[in-house]
Amino acid sequence: MDDLTALADEHLAAARASAHGRSAHRLLHQEPLRQTVIALTAGTVLDEHNAPAAASLLVLRGRVRLTAASGDVEVGAGGLQPVPRERHGLAALEDAVVLLTTVNE
Repeated sequence: MDDLTALADEHLAAARASAHGRSAHRLLHQEPLRQTVIALTAGTVLDEHNAPAAASLLVLRGRVRLTAASGDVEVGAGGLQPVPRERHGLAALEDAVVLLTTVNE
């Protein structure tokens, strides 16, 4: 079993060392379910992209803004947010680590 605290530390350090300000690690890939740890440094943005059939975002560290046409939502550490079923993006308001859970059809 993966230790989320250790993975958050590891990938936040990797994101800070990366020119792109991000690092990711897929924890689970059992179709249709996927879980990925994503670390982003403050100010880093994941551009708008299509949504999977179902998804949620659990913020492990920091604070992020989930952006979508239906409205933006800020989520802090410990917050769990469903991902809208529309094009959306993600911006790190401070150094952050999230656990993205998706179900793909």
